[in-house]
Amino acid sequence: MHNSCPPQRQVNGLNRHPWWRDAVIYQVYVRSFLDSTGDGVGDLAGVRAGLPYLKKLGVDGIWLSPFYPSPQHDHGYDVADYCDVDPLFGDLAEFDLLVAAARRLGIKVLLDIVPNHCSSEHPWFEEALAAEPGSAARARFHFADGRGSDGSEPPNNWHSMFGGPAWSRVTEADGRPGQWYLHMFAPEQPDWNWRNPEIGAEFDRVLRFWLDRGIDGFRIDVAAGLYKHPELPDSDDPEADARTRDSVNPLAWNQPEVHEVWRQWRSICEAYTAADGRERLLVGEVSVPTAREHAQYVRSDELHQAFFFDLLSAPWEAGAFRKVISEAMQDIAGTGSTVTWVLNNHDQVRTVTRYGEPATEGSGLGAARARAAALLMLALPGAAYIYQGEELGLPEVVDLPDDVLTDPIFHRTGSRARIRDGCRVPLPWSGQASPFGFTSGAESAKPWLPQPEYFAEYATDRALADTRSFWHLYRDGLQLRDALPQLGEGALRWLDTPPGVLAFVRGDGLVCAVNFGTAPTPAPVSGTPLLSSGPCPAGVLPGSTAAWWIGDGADF
Repeated sequence: MHNSCPPQRQVNGLNRHPWWRDAVIYQVYVRSFLDSTGDGVGDLAGVRAGLPYLKKLGVDGIWLSPFYPSPQHDHGYDVADYCDVDPLFGDLAEFDLLVAAARRLGIKVLLDIVPNHCSSEHPWFEEALAAEPGSAARARFHFADGRGSDGSEPPNNWHSMFGGPAWSRVTEADGRPGQWYLHMFAPEQPDWNWRNPEIGAEFDRVLRFWLDRGIDGFRIDVAAGLYKHPELPDSDDPEADARTRDSVNPLAWNQPEVHEVWRQWRSICEAYTAADGRERLLVGEVSVPTAREHAQYVRSDELHQAFFFDLLSAPWEAGAFRKVISEAMQDIAGTGSTVTWVLNNHDQVRTVTRYGEPATEGSGLGAARARAAALLMLALPGAAYIYQGEELGLPEVVDLPDDVLTDPIFHRTGSRARIRDGCRVPLPWSGQASPFGFTSGAESAKPWLPQPEYFAEYATDRALADTRSFWHLYRDGLQLRDALPQLGEGALRWLDTPPGVLAFVRGDGLVCAVNFGTAPTPAPVSGTPLLSSGPCPAGVLPGSTAAWWIGDGADF
């Protein structure tokens, strides 16, 4: 399926620049990665057991989804204790073993931190529920009186990202209906009030707790959130967040005060880096309207990087991809940071399925496009994040029955249109039937979400044995990245191409071309490519194919 002649992996003894600038990080969705206990849920010991697999793939680090104590209303993004491990996933001793094992293999470890909201079972929120209106305990959250003569209407018209009102009413200690509290996601996820200095101080403590345990940084959930408009006024389009499932309400997201938080967090990380020379990383989940606003989060004294979601959301069109890449390179790289590219994550439909739409075009087309997009992403200057299973070419599981769905979006709206369970189905590792080696229990053990029979075709043991697989394409791409010493730096130059084809050359001479169409076109560079996403004879760039060459673009 692909040609490759990667050069020998080079050991980087030059300390060319901070590791994160061109790192490839593998997102581990812990509950779906590997189960070591047989209970059907992945855990930290399973992650540790899978580290040699990730080392062989060639990633630089891992990002762990939340594993903190939690009632799991949103799979750990409702945190009840920020400084411990939920028994479902292990304990702090197992976490320490994981960090030590990763360090021995040269793999960085990033934790997912959730500063916008907590669990309704967090001790501080339970204290707030028991306290009086106007109390210091309630001031840590957004409690407000309702509107109307009896306070029975929410304080404003905002809607939750997960559907329905963004406010829930509490019952006071005397049994009467009382105040309302704000939750921009599920009711079980009350938003912190970051205008209260106690919240910032508490998160400073949380960061230091984990940094002291040897981690390499944090992925920050909802990094454009935290602060709300101080007056909590009505929105002109209150359902925009739920409709788009994005941070659209300008009164609830992207408030200017949030940048002071990232300056404070950056100073904490810089202090640890100065103490031992190990660069700590802050990478934010930043969803804002434009690349220019995105760039404000990665200024030199704020976040090191922020996910650039525009590439993930771009339709499969050459013009759309060129536009978002150009904007990112101009606005984000212009800050001195590098762009953080991503095509998949735990909240999005997998590329194999997303690019295969409409369904009548068949899954083969979606797979070919996903392979081509992967090579394009890995060729771009900057960092890249891979979501687990992406390297196996896993499609979205679109036919999960209603009774197994766990996504709070489904349970709040009743709609399957935007559910996220389909990309979270546990990984297949080996064998011909579920649980496909995912769980160490008996063959009858059931993963927390059912795996379809066709997952046998994507199991890692098959992928490693088949040199034409997605896995080998990713591995070869990562080897080539490792051999190019300035991948994270500099710009790219677009080359003249026929309609439907994108091609660029980087400063180190790497040429990448992608044919977004279905018909073959002349290749932009003569000779056999170093690496291609599918069969690619010399002089030809087939449809739905990407390829890499080393050259200067002179053949264009």
